[in-house]
Amino acid sequence: MAGPSRLAPPPWLTAGLRPEPAPVPWAAVARASIALAAPLAVGFALDEPVSAALVSMGALSGVIGDTADAYRMRFYNIAVPQLFGALGVTLGSLVYGRGWLAVAVLTLVALVSGMISSIGSVASVSGLVLLLNAVVGAGLPLPAPWWKAPVLLGLGGAVVLALTLLGWPLRGGVPERTAVAGTYRAVAALFDAAGSDAYDARRRAVTTSLDRSYDLVLARRTRRHGRTPALVRLLAQLNAVIPLVEAAPAAHLAAGRLHRPVPPEIPTAVRDLAAAVEEGRTGAPALRLPEAARPSERAVDQALRYAATVVHHAEPDPYNVDDRLGRPAVLRVRVRRTARAVMMSEPSWRYGLRLALCIGLAQALVSLITVPRSYWVALTVTFVMKPDFGSVFSRAVLRAFGTAAGLVVAALLLAEVPRGWWDVPVMLVLGALIPAFSAKGYAFQTAAITPVILLLSDLLNKQGFGLVLPRLYDSLLGCAIALIAGYLLWPESWHARIGDRLADAVADTAHYVARAFGPETDGGQAVRVRARRALYRDLSAVRSEFQRALTEPPPTGALAAAWWPLVVAVERIVDATTAARVRVDHGAPPPDPSEVVPVERQLSELADGLRSSAVLVGVRAELLGDDEGVLAPLRQEVRAARAIASPHAEKA
Repeated sequence: MAGPSRLAPPPWLTAGLRPEPAPVPWAAVARASIALAAPLAVGFALDEPVSAALVSMGALSGVIGDTADAYRMRFYNIAVPQLFGALGVTLGSLVYGRGWLAVAVLTLVALVSGMISSIGSVASVSGLVLLLNAVVGAGLPLPAPWWKAPVLLGLGGAVVLALTLLGWPLRGGVPERTAVAGTYRAVAALFDAAGSDAYDARRRAVTTSLDRSYDLVLARRTRRHGRTPALVRLLAQLNAVIPLVEAAPAAHLAAGRLHRPVPPEIPTAVRDLAAAVEEGRTGAPALRLPEAARPSERAVDQALRYAATVVHHAEPDPYNVDDRLGRPAVLRVRVRRTARAVMMSEPSWRYGLRLALCIGLAQALVSLITVPRSYWVALTVTFVMKPDFGSVFSRAVLRAFGTAAGLVVAALLLAEVPRGWWDVPVMLVLGALIPAFSAKGYAFQTAAITPVILLLSDLLNKQGFGLVLPRLYDSLLGCAIALIAGYLLWPESWHARIGDRLADAVADTAHYVARAFGPETDGGQAVRVRARRALYRDLSAVRSEFQRALTEPPPTGALAAAWWPLVVAVERIVDATTAARVRVDHGAPPPDPSEVVPVERQLSELADGLRSSAVLVGVRAELLGDDEGVLAPLRQEVRAARAIASPHAEKA
């Protein structure tokens, strides 16, 4: 039995080959199918297959960028990248066949693309499309005059945008309202799990849902958002769920201590509030809640009654709604701040230089050496090197597998399906597969996109089946460049920075403990709420970074696996701190400062240790205090965190 297990590939290598259990986005499937196939039908009818292929290529960029839920964000996600794409293809076409000049221009474009990718989701997609179109323009002979290709590519993006926004007049605001209702339902599920082992997973689901809802709702902010009643009401309803989220840890600890679940009336009432948010109901709330005796029960009762009042209130005071992030500055100020942040950001420069190096090497190779369909090498590097899409190493491996699978499909189509009108039904099917497979993982997305690009490239170059093997060689060459120049040659690839991120989160947790039980200041509760929200958001980012690191080869993957229990422990410490604060707010005796200081000191020492060592060593934390006091669960969680040791420490 030991032989097969030794021969099996390691989990970090095969993790991305398992499809994610994601539902099929049927609306996106229909949009992609029509947006990619309709231009081909029109082009064949007008005997303009080359122009049709360029329009479909532009539509492909729009399909890849259509990832948001809210209509306003979907508009930006599709429209803004098209402008960058037009600039990219123009720059690329101007240096087509120009040797070292093409290398220099694409390297500079790659630097800019990499640096702006750190700004946000729209900038990330814009940077991707900028570089992709520049590579295509520099690698393919595009029709004259110079402005024709940008216009046709932009027209394809406009087709996707028009199909996407068809429902805006009827469904404007529905995605945001659905997201807020989903957050209430996630909180209901959290109360259902109080006192059980499922609580941690449900709490993470609440954090994810809350972050997503704030992102969607606050994306609609304007400087005069207080005069938009629907937005004000939705923001007030979202803010009202925060006290419920804060009361949940206290309910969880009480349920575990008393060995009985939260009364079912609580989650039922929260689900009723979710339905009221989704349906836009108003009127007097009808709550049937059990009697609240203990501090944790009073916290839940008060938070639920407050949320019910806000949810059912038709017109909240527009100037008394806290947006949690502050009202946005004017556009020119935000642009100036963003530009300064990007230029001063070490990670931004580091990624930009890595991407520029890889693109420069790829373009130098194909510009100076005859490589059939050479632009595909740089395209492969671009997709593999996207930092917010996952590990460079795993993406290179998955790209190779996905491309091979896509080439099998493309080879069958190029060999058996005649070019011409048959391409329209074929593209209807292949276009539909892109959003369906993208939800399953990167390898599956690559397998879906590859035959689409190959068929469109064939319309431009008429190479037929001869495209298949060169494309495979180019993909493997691009993956090799990304692995060597973008991964192996950079020290952070082998000396993971995940410890620094986790150390920062632990240090922030120590500050949160001190703030939660320190002297009261002006706006003390609001400050604590913001600190807790920021901390959970950071912990969510740390968790995502660790999950990505788990797909890296040793030593990064092994280090992430060894430290993973500490990520969970820190999340529980934050929960225990919040639970203690909530109990104090609702009648429990406050802790003595002499109990708070040692907890804060232990967490600070843990943060310092994470920054100075790659090996976790168990520490016996001496934390004394009242075993019946509000800080008893917090001390227990801190002891557990300090006792965590890596496998190396256990062998020592």
